[in-house]
Amino acid sequence: MTEQGVRWTAEQVLALAPDAASRKAGSRLGAAGPWSEAGSGEGTVWGLCKGSGSRPYQTVVDLADAAGPAYKCSCPSRKFPCKHALGLLLLWADGEGAGGAVPVVAEPPDWAGQWLAGRRRRAEHRQEEGGGSSQPGSADPEAARRRAERRAERVTAGATELEQRLSDLLRGGLAAAEQAGYGLWEETAARMVDAQAPGLAARVRELGAIPASGPGWPARLLEECALLHLLDQGWLRRDRLPAALAATVRSRLGLPASAEGPPVRDRWLVLAQYDTVDTKLTTRRIWLHGAESGHTRLLLSYGAAGRAPELSLPVGLALEADLSDFPGAGQARAALGGQYAPPAPTALRPPGLTTAEAAARYGEALCADPWLDSVPVTLGRVVPAPDGERGGWQLADADADSALPLSPAARSRPGLWRLVALSGGAPVTVFGECGHRGFTPLTAWPQGPGAPVTLC
Repeated sequence: MTEQGVRWTAEQVLALAPDAASRKAGSRLGAAGPWSEAGSGEGTVWGLCKGSGSRPYQTVVDLADAAGPAYKCSCPSRKFPCKHALGLLLLWADGEGAGGAVPVVAEPPDWAGQWLAGRRRRAEHRQEEGGGSSQPGSADPEAARRRAERRAERVTAGATELEQRLSDLLRGGLAAAEQAGYGLWEETAARMVDAQAPGLAARVRELGAIPASGPGWPARLLEECALLHLLDQGWLRRDRLPAALAATVRSRLGLPASAEGPPVRDRWLVLAQYDTVDTKLTTRRIWLHGAESGHTRLLLSYGAAGRAPELSLPVGLALEADLSDFPGAGQARAALGGQYAPPAPTALRPPGLTTAEAAARYGEALCADPWLDSVPVTLGRVVPAPDGERGGWQLADADADSALPLSPAARSRPGLWRLVALSGGAPVTVFGECGHRGFTPLTAWPQGPGAPVTLC
């Protein structure tokens, strides 16, 4: 990357920050003042940052890893990347500007070179091991089959019990759900966890919040109960389903699956990256678009509570790599396979649809996966505008009399105002997730040349 003279933007660098505090601290270190002996070359950036101690912190970033940057710093921070790594990348991204102080150097210093050499050796070792025929769990396929059968029996018992509880609820009337409170649903969810069906448990917990969600909750509760009943019946009658739909049911129940689709090599543009956090896990979602295949695929990466997932691909980069699809009808999830070049900034943009075409695409996807909340869509030439009838916001087609309302989540985010400011009343291209709650914008591009703006 650096040998080609292509540097990231400051926004792409700050997208790597694990939290707002790191973003602010890293921004303060993005100037030449505290840095010395900084340099770059062969996809690597390094430098010494003056800290509170007598010895400066040794910071090095490997940008050549196709799975995202890797970091090494001698500071005691447990965040990845730390503020020094962020500051160094901001200094490097500044290029030849007033604060630019990271020249291209033939060889890194010994302390950086030793870490890089170790990473290269480990990567080669993993590649050699991956080329063998042995796979985890393949030593005893019979034992794996028996474990799968036992889990299927537990899931079947859980689905059968849940069917009975749904029948009891409807027989007694939906008003009983409001009187029973959340405890009833939490107990049922715990039973689904015991049955090793985490997907059912998650949906049951969502039912518990509906009676307190405001006017119209009985209709929403009935809709969600119907979808849950459909998922139960899909599992109990899975042997009668087409293979792709049966795989979708297993995925919705939370059963493990492996990426089985043939690898698709393409130049994949990073459309969006955002995290969702709960008490135990941080889930990172990365949307990619294939420049040649036209496919839009989702990568999932996980980190323990309080730690960012390892995979990090800021918006506006592109990487040449293989992606393999997970099984299931209408599923967009894929696994990252072989990588042929490190991520690099690109001027690529995905083609856009009209709002009517986006709504139709979601409808088609529901035929394959009735439990689908949204589909990835890029809207071309839309203008953010107030929705006078609903008191919210919408994305209106610049060339047609149609629009998509923004989802409640989108209306509460600061990204809405970034989108309005970027547009200024002119058409923009917007990538996001389109579903029954509305459209959630994640990334936008201005009408003319310009870098993408993240909205999530």
